[in-house]
Amino acid sequence: MTRVKGGVVSKNRRRKVLKQAKGYFGSKHRLYKTAQEQLFHSGAYSYQDRKKRSGDFRKLWIARINAAVRAEGMSYSKFINGLSKAGISINRKMLSELAIADPNEFKKIIQMSKDALEGKIKKEEKVEKKETKTPVKKKLKKNQKIYLH
Repeated sequence: MTRVKGGVVSKNRRRKVLKQAKGYFGSKHRLYKTAQEQLFHSGAYSYQDRKKRSGDFRKLWIARINAAVRAEGMSYSKFINGLSKAGISINRKMLSELAIADPNEFKKIIQMSKDALEGKIKKEEKVEKKETKTPVKKKLKKNQKIYLH
């Protein structure tokens, strides 16, 4: 059997790794082995930080809401508690955008939250009807079999 030399394939693979490692410090952009190790770590870091980013944005939204609510003489936790008692479900992203873009509407929401805390507004109870679905019977053709998986 003849010997197969994978020179072109190996060279292209190594070239691709070194191209991705462009800009890294020292041997991490020059040597294949260290470049490949650094790329593995870089991929792991970027995955972790993409997950952390959502938490960072949530912290930012909470800080914005807190600042806007404290200007009206209320704490953030009481505001959120009042919203839940009033039955208002707006996410923090939208609340922070509203506080920045339209302060007058946000003040109305703060007032609703205050009213709910004082007991003026009661949460509307959701009444759910349980509908029972009747199974649909399918008509079978003559000599047709049903296969259950």
